[in-house]
Amino acid sequence: MTLHSKSKARRLLLLVLFLLCISSSGKLGTVAAQDDQSRILVNVVLVQLNVAVTDRNGNYISGLRPEDFVISEDKIPEKIATFEEGNEPTRRLIENTSSSSKSAPQVQIVGKTPAFTPESRPSTAGANVFILFDTSNYMYRGFVFAQDAISDFIRQLEDANQLAFYSYSRNLSRAVSLTADRTQVMRGVRSTVAGDDAALYNSLLLTVKDAAPLTGKKAIVVFSNGPDNASLVPPEDVAELAQSTGTIIYMVSTRDAEADPTSTAVFERMSKVTGGKAYFSKNWGDETKAFSSIREDLSHLYSLSYYPQPNANRGWRTISVKLAGDRLQKYRVRTRDGYRLQQAQLTSNNTYPASGEQAVQR
Repeated sequence: MTLHSKSKARRLLLLVLFLLCISSSGKLGTVAAQDDQSRILVNVVLVQLNVAVTDRNGNYISGLRPEDFVISEDKIPEKIATFEEGNEPTRRLIENTSSSSKSAPQVQIVGKTPAFTPESRPSTAGANVFILFDTSNYMYRGFVFAQDAISDFIRQLEDANQLAFYSYSRNLSRAVSLTADRTQVMRGVRSTVAGDDAALYNSLLLTVKDAAPLTGKKAIVVFSNGPDNASLVPPEDVAELAQSTGTIIYMVSTRDAEADPTSTAVFERMSKVTGGKAYFSKNWGDETKAFSSIREDLSHLYSLSYYPQPNANRGWRTISVKLAGDRLQKYRVRTRDGYRLQQAQLTSNNTYPASGEQAVQR
């Protein structure tokens, strides 16, 4: 056989092998596609609520049980999936049915947080707390006193809490990411210096986005010494995103901000709709009391979560939390009043990923 004939035979053999590979891969691809089509993927939102229960004098009511709470979404009754009081471990009340059937759907988190099933989810107590400190030119007076009040707040928080420290003027500075190291956070507080104009709502929106993927209790504690004069983001957008991601906002401000009626109304509404509180301090002593009140609030919150019942509403969903039984009607309940499914995350196959608190996939 000549060299030309050998080369031609070799090319023919390679062509046959190539065609066989295509045929095999096509069949495998068809089988894989069929297997993939047999899986039904439906995204389900796990909504978490942080609930404060107080008497008429503002004293916290402890010792309530899951059956003491009645939750509805768009007037549809919901079943509590997990329950936690204060910094106690999480109790799971609804187990994943996939453990009892091989054909039952698996549940995993969708987004930036690690995947888990209801059985394997870690029972971490405490809260993720973001401190947002105003370092704009409004802070030229009382800067050191504000640092002292924030430092005392950090020292006295429960050890179970994770902390992050951000500051803002025209731009946001993420000085310290979430950590349990109090010393590192304190260094971040002491390293801040006064800046220029105040873009509070821009910075608060970015902080809410940082907190959004986190599970469990999460709160943003804002210290502001004046109104916003540099933001492009309206405060209504910030408040709605915080509600929809289950992030509590506490506002600690001074009489300089309180003197501006618009800022007063915005601060009060933003904190109220997210389940937090607004404080207007006249002096350094009042600032310390405000931070102490926030610390107490975080340690007394009930954390409840539920998987929403089927609901065709793709927009704003109204949440109602009430207490069951006549003996509990004298107490007051404070929590967020709803959330909006994030339109950018609604998929074309009528599923609802990553809204409310966290999304899971079934």
